[in-house]
Amino acid sequence: MIKTLHIFFIFFILIFPLKADDINSIIINGNKRISDETIKIYGEIDKINKYSEKNSNRILKNLYETGFFENVEVKYEKDILVINLKEYPIINQLVIIGEKSKKFKDEIIKIINSKQKKSLNKSNIAKDVDIIKNLYSSLGYNFAKVETKLKKINENNYDLLFEIDRGEKTKISKINFIGNNNVRNTRLKNIIASEEDKFWKVISKNTVLSKNLINFDLRLLTNYYKSIGFYDVKINSNLAEIINSEQAELIYSIDEGNRFTIEKISTNVDEVFDKNIFFQLNKTYKELAGQYYSPFKIKEVLDEIDEIVISNNLQFVEHNVQEEVKDDTINIIFNIFEGEKKLIERINIKGNTVTNEDVIRGEIISDEGDPFILVGLEKSISKLKSRNIFKDVKYEIIDGSDSNLKIVDIIVEERPTGEISAGAGVGTSGGALSIGIKENNWLGTGKAVEFKMDLDEESLSGILSFSDPNYNYLGNSINYFLKSESNDKPDQGYENTVVSAGVGTSFEQYKDLRVSLGTSFSYDDLRTLSSATDALKKNSGEFTELSVNYGLSHDKRDRTFMPTSGGVTSFSQTIPVYADKSFISNTFAHSSYKSLTENIVGAGKFYVSSINGLGSDDVRLSKRRSLSGKRLRGFEKGKIGPLDGTDHIGGNYSAALNFEANLPNILPENTNADIGAFLDFGNVWGVDYDSSVETSNKVRSSAGFTLNWMSPLGPMSFVLSQNISKADTDKTESFRFNLGTTF
Repeated sequence: MIKTLHIFFIFFILIFPLKADDINSIIINGNKRISDETIKIYGEIDKINKYSEKNSNRILKNLYETGFFENVEVKYEKDILVINLKEYPIINQLVIIGEKSKKFKDEIIKIINSKQKKSLNKSNIAKDVDIIKNLYSSLGYNFAKVETKLKKINENNYDLLFEIDRGEKTKISKINFIGNNNVRNTRLKNIIASEEDKFWKVISKNTVLSKNLINFDLRLLTNYYKSIGFYDVKINSNLAEIINSEQAELIYSIDEGNRFTIEKISTNVDEVFDKNIFFQLNKTYKELAGQYYSPFKIKEVLDEIDEIVISNNLQFVEHNVQEEVKDDTINIIFNIFEGEKKLIERINIKGNTVTNEDVIRGEIISDEGDPFILVGLEKSISKLKSRNIFKDVKYEIIDGSDSNLKIVDIIVEERPTGEISAGAGVGTSGGALSIGIKENNWLGTGKAVEFKMDLDEESLSGILSFSDPNYNYLGNSINYFLKSESNDKPDQGYENTVVSAGVGTSFEQYKDLRVSLGTSFSYDDLRTLSSATDALKKNSGEFTELSVNYGLSHDKRDRTFMPTSGGVTSFSQTIPVYADKSFISNTFAHSSYKSLTENIVGAGKFYVSSINGLGSDDVRLSKRRSLSGKRLRGFEKGKIGPLDGTDHIGGNYSAALNFEANLPNILPENTNADIGAFLDFGNVWGVDYDSSVETSNKVRSSAGFTLNWMSPLGPMSFVLSQNISKADTDKTESFRFNLGTTF
């Protein structure tokens, strides 16, 4: 029997010999801190039962990727897999030398790959040097030096030292653009954030050559070009020609591409929704067809869709945009469809250390348990951002406890909310000074408190105001004010003191349409001067008045500051409730803006105001209308229109019409100044208390130039005007100078 088994065993070996690449055992050498079992797991060694070059390389790759080993060797000896290792030493301590700021040191330690009590990986150290240099470069230290040293503690422990020399910040000596065939350099310089270094910009951070700022500039330039129709614009390169360690010339290379127009716009609405709800979009589409393509115009349509969704209480609505490009035209399709049906499980507020949580929740459209509507959430975020109390507002959406639930985290970054301001203006008619202090987040309530005082040669006024932008979380604001004013107007024949107080509210009734309502009470002690005529002296006395007012404003400007298209129209009226003398006043104003060329923006403005006594009541002197120097340039404020003897007394009516346009290519690009031209028309007329008072229906007019200069002392403006038509009794002003700054 034994002989038979022996023969069978020999026969089995001959038929089924052992393969040379079988692994029967594994030997690991050189590991001191990391166990054999851990190494097998990291290297996925237990999954391998046969040796091959492929499997060997796999083990090497897996173990090197751990970052624990300086050297790894894999050998196969007969049926034994041998792995020889050399572990990296441990970083005992990270030391930053040469950087004084503890905050900045902490930031460096946070972002580098090397970590205390972790493996000392030479590859990571090399990467860390680049990370630190890039960090300093982003702040303008483009020639920062970073060196590394190792301090041996023992065989397996080292201190890792980073020696840093910031050097000097590199300032932008000049900014140039290449390839901008349709847009002037000056226009592009006004768009980007980077600025040329000038001696009066000592506090500006934007004069420093910074990678972060350059990347921001690229986004701004791209967005601008796309907003005026250059759909496929490419900012091919941004170059910085280094003059020396402290100066560099910044160069942007632009490939404008073709300019695209919108050919056709349509809407594709999911059958679950009533298409008629979105019918009003057709009017917008007709307005946009044929215009230059702009992503901002597309965003306006999406905002309009969102307004329709919210106003009609539609749930689970989503949308996207299709753009079909052909030659130099674009067809746009807005797809509106039903999204996932989700509910809000919880809303978490984070980051508010000063602001009360209910202030933030009061701006959020949805509540816990409501349908999760992304449109409503984004609108809420926009409302929070519009408040002047947050530097930034973000949101995160997290899966809830169930598949149909969502958790919303709203993260706010608060900003300093206190403001101190001062300003001064000087003109040929006199001087003016204003100072103010404001707190936009009083005691964390989101309410604003402000005190402001204005002083000139004829008047002194102070106003204390309080406002709640989201009163009772209803989406409308409420405002209170207390004002005291003292006037001495010898050229108008009177002096007076006015104390007034009021309360008002405003709210958005519809997109771009804002409604305001208010009431006010005033006491006016008016005294005519001894030189005044008898008729004028009849206006003297003490007067009290309780009135209500309302206003409408429709704003379609593309932006509030320096608009290039659209317009704003407003109307307001004040109606007496109780008064010693009753008046009703009306004001209408309209401004329209249009880009005449790529470099010229034209503006047309119309203003008219009236005040009339009710019954037999005459309009007293302090209430009568006049035109300011801004509405009718070339004339002194209050020094045109009806005369009582030699006193300008104002009128029942005032009106002005203005045309303005900036003039390109007049001044060198590096002057930080621009010139504009204007043509003004205006008049003040109408006297109700004495028909014998001299009045003139002659329209006054003037033309001239404006110069706006960002000077070392702050923004300056100059107005040079020439009267075209005037009355003999008018007091004119050919030159006006204003200097103003805020700090």
